Amino acid sequence: MDLFSPVRLGDLQLANRVVMAPLTRMRAGASGVPNDLVVEHYAQRAGIGLIVTEGTYPRFESQAFVGQPGIVTDEQAEGWRLVAEAVHARGGRIVMQVMHGGRVTHPDVNGGRRVEAPSAIAINGAGHTEKGKQPYPVPHALTTEEAREVRDDFVAAAERAVAAGLDGVEIHGANGYLLHEFLSPASNQRTDEYGGSPANRARFVVEVVTAVAEVIGAGRVGLRISPEHDIQDAVETDRDDVLATYGTLLDQLRPLGLAYLSILHREPDGDLVQELRRRFAGPLVANSGFGSVTSRAEAVQLIEAAHADAVAVGRAAIANPDLVERWRGEHPENEPNAALFYASGAEGYTDYPFLVASQS
Repeated sequence: MDLFSPVRLGDLQLANRVVMAPLTRMRAGASGVPNDLVVEHYAQRAGIGLIVTEGTYPRFESQAFVGQPGIVTDEQAEGWRLVAEAVHARGGRIVMQVMHGGRVTHPDVNGGRRVEAPSAIAINGAGHTEKGKQPYPVPHALTTEEAREVRDDFVAAAERAVAAGLDGVEIHGANGYLLHEFLSPASNQRTDEYGGSPANRARFVVEVVTAVAEVIGAGRVGLRISPEHDIQDAVETDRDDVLATYGTLLDQLRPLGLAYLSILHREPDGDLVQELRRRFAGPLVANSGFGSVTSRAEAVQLIEAAHADAVAVGRAAIANPDLVERWRGEHPENEPNAALFYASGAEGYTDYPFLVASQS
């Protein structure tokens, strides 16, 4: 197999093994409704085997960024319907990443609502809000019953996404957001059934993913995790604990037959990732992560060495809407403009040139 060969991830049949990683771009305005600019952005990238959307909030409290899209209201769902139709019209596949920001937000981001987390422990740092940078607040520790309400909101969001025409969902269990906060012993200091032991810390994520899979079908559901990423104070420095926590998580999810597991880790071919892949026993999407830009050479090598079934790519997908065509023909790539990743307009979003335009 090679990077440009077809692959099946659960119910998702992909034309190639390049996956567009979920990329926060903050272009959905105050309403959280995907607009014409967002539609164009995703449609441009339909040649990528699978598009995973930017993290999309399933309840208002969970909005983590100004300009982040949601999947709470009918208007938001209709915006995503237009995105899905545009991607499908160009032969692409797209799943929605459903993301609860957890404690990585502020009332001046989520409309004055409370900030939710497993435990009442603030992140050491500040985040961008409507009123400039502000320290992260001490979050509200979800009760057991409130946690189950959040689970139900993940399910409702997945139902809305599929009803809007997306091909499935990816549950965001990575990067220090809510589900990762339950997994990490640094952010989860609960004493109920959702805290303490590795099995208890994994329990909430198991419940969320299982509930979503039961409603929309496991073959339409992926899960993204980032063990040992140590971002946003969701610190995981004990390898034995990491293996116990994530191993337990995947042992319990394995019977579901999920579409894929996406792992963000600096060593996708290393012992930890490959052991978790074995425990999951399904398709693996590898992502070497924030620390280094995933190159064509690395992506090709990961597939040819059978370290993964597909490779998630971030910055190269931002700068090259026709990334697969460029990589297949070993053509030069556009350079991403990081200063415009989180801007508000078309510049640095939909204005990167295609190969034909750049060669003419």
